[in-house]
Amino acid sequence: MAKLLFNLRQVPEDEADEVRELLTAHGVDWYETAPGLWGLGAPALWLRDADDYPRARGLLDGYQQARRDRAREDRSAHGDETFLELLQRRPGYVLPRLAAIVAIVALVLALPWLLLR
Repeated sequence: MAKLLFNLRQVPEDEADEVRELLTAHGVDWYETAPGLWGLGAPALWLRDADDYPRARGLLDGYQQARRDRAREDRSAHGDETFLELLQRRPGYVLPRLAAIVAIVALVLALPWLLLR
């Protein structure tokens, strides 16, 4: 019986291609379902034999770990910084903007109660 291995919704095309190549290179019998005419279906990679799932899952987990490591290396090579790094480096820049965001959200949430009095 078929078993879902990898949901392709919101997956970049290069990642989907690499996963397809990985499964084919290791002899895993798989097939793909399309999202359908209006995108309501489930685009995914399925295994034809559920017994292949542990091996395929192991391959996929290893691939995703390597892809995550490459993405982190690329991010650090480009000098991109996380929110916490930016907060530590430039608190005078981040804190007023964060306070403005909190004030706007509070106003939007409080507005119905203020208008319905």
